[in-house]
Amino acid sequence: MQINEGHSTPCFAGPFLQWSQWQLLDSLLPTGGFAHSFGLEAAVQTHLVSDSNDLKTFVIHILENTGSLLLPFVYSASMLPTLENWHKLDKILDATLTNEVSRKASISQGSALMRVASAVFSEVPSLKTMRDASLGLGTVSFHHAPVFGLICGALGFDRTSSQRAYMFITMRDVISAATRLNLIGPLGAALLQHQVAPIAEVILEKWMNSAVEEACQTMPLLDTVQGCHGYLFSRLFSS
Repeated sequence: MQINEGHSTPCFAGPFLQWSQWQLLDSLLPTGGFAHSFGLEAAVQTHLVSDSNDLKTFVIHILENTGSLLLPFVYSASMLPTLENWHKLDKILDATLTNEVSRKASISQGSALMRVASAVFSEVPSLKTMRDASLGLGTVSFHHAPVFGLICGALGFDRTSSQRAYMFITMRDVISAATRLNLIGPLGAALLQHQVAPIAEVILEKWMNSAVEEACQTMPLLDTVQGCHGYLFSRLFSS
C-alpha cells in the first residue's frame, strides 16, 4: 500500500473507495458499538442524567473526553497505518485506560471492528495480514481508537476526516443508547445529533492532530461513573 505522507488526499483513487469509507461509518457494520452506552446507563441510574438538558450536556462531555483522550491515537494510527506503529499505540492506550469498564469496552469494539474490516474490505489485504499476525502474537489488545485510525489510514481517509469520523460514531452511538434507554425519542435523537454537531466540530478543532503524548482525561467524573457500570443492579448495555 502506498502511503500519502501529507495525508491531505486519499491514498487510493476511484469512486469505489468512497463506498468503503461510507460503509465504515454505517451503523449496519457489525462492530458491536451499540452494545455500549459510554457510561450513560450508569449516569442515568446515579441521576447524573435525568432530562434532555442533562443528556445534551452528557453527550458534549463525552465528545470532549473523546477528543482529548482518544483522538491522538486515531490521528497517529491514520497517519502511519503500519503494523509496528499500531502495536505501539495499542500498548500505550492499554496502559492509559485505567478504568476497567472502558478498557474492556475499547478492546471489545476494537477487536470486532478489526475482524469485520479485515473480512469486508478485501481491497486492502494488509488489514487481514496485520490482524492475523497480531492474533498470533497474543500481546495485542486491539483497542478501538488505534484500530479505527489504522483502518481509516488504510482506506485513504485524510487525517481530518479520520478524526471527524471518530467523533461522529461516538456521538451517534451515545445518542443511540439514549434512545434505547427511553431518554429521548427517535425524532428527538435526530434533532439532538444535529444540534450537537457544530459543538462537536469545535471540539474536533480543539483537539485534532494532537500527539499521543498529549492525550489526557478532561472529564474524570464521567470516567468514574462509567467505572460503576458493573455494579448496577440491572443493565441493558455492556458499558
